[in-house]
Amino acid sequence: MESSGSAVPPSGAAGHLLDRRFARDEIALVRHEVTARLRGVGLTGDRLQGYILAVNEIVTNVVLHAGGYGRLLLWTAGDSAWCSVTDSGSGIPARYLSAPEVPETYEVGGRGIWLAYQLCDEVTVATGPIGTTIGLRIEL
Repeated sequence: MESSGSAVPPSGAAGHLLDRRFARDEIALVRHEVTARLRGVGLTGDRLQGYILAVNEIVTNVVLHAGGYGRLLLWTAGDSAWCSVTDSGSGIPARYLSAPEVPETYEVGGRGIWLAYQLCDEVTVATGPIGTTIGLRIEL
């Protein structure tokens, strides 16, 4: 899943909004912090709510499937906001790396990354045996 943008902000990026580590008991706090920062740069309404849902799903995946801890970076670049979520898990299995199909009605799980693809303007994935970084971009 190639990206024309960057899922990692340049060091000292002027649009830096948030850099924090998180664990299972901080999911709601992370969601509120990201919401406040994005409102501050003008993202509102359904696009804000959809993007927050996508970020929340990726953060939740980290705590449920990739060791329970992660790092979230949020920044602006040009006319977009970017969020990257990084974990130190064992990587995403290859069968989950293509743009996901609509999950079956009674399928357990599998909706988080699918939702991210539906709600974001761009999704990037870099994964391997020492961790995964998922980048989510939305135009402001």
